[in-house]
Amino acid sequence: MLFLGEDLLAWLVLAIGGAMCVGSIAALVRPPENRQEGDLERPPLGRSLVFAAIGLVGAVWALASLVAG
Repeated sequence: MLFLGEDLLAWLVLAIGGAMCVGSIAALVRPPENRQEGDLERPPLGRSLVFAAIGLVGAVWALASLVAG
């Protein structure tokens, strides 16, 4: 028997997608203060928005799978 039953994959996708979305948005809103030489001043806007969108799609899809199933 699997931990969390048959919904383990949906729970994992929800967690990873949510973390990807929130982490990308947080990096845009508040970039790290301690930078080393060679680091960017702020994260690339396009890449961060794409990662946030992918994470949001995964999280919504997983949430819909959990609610429907």
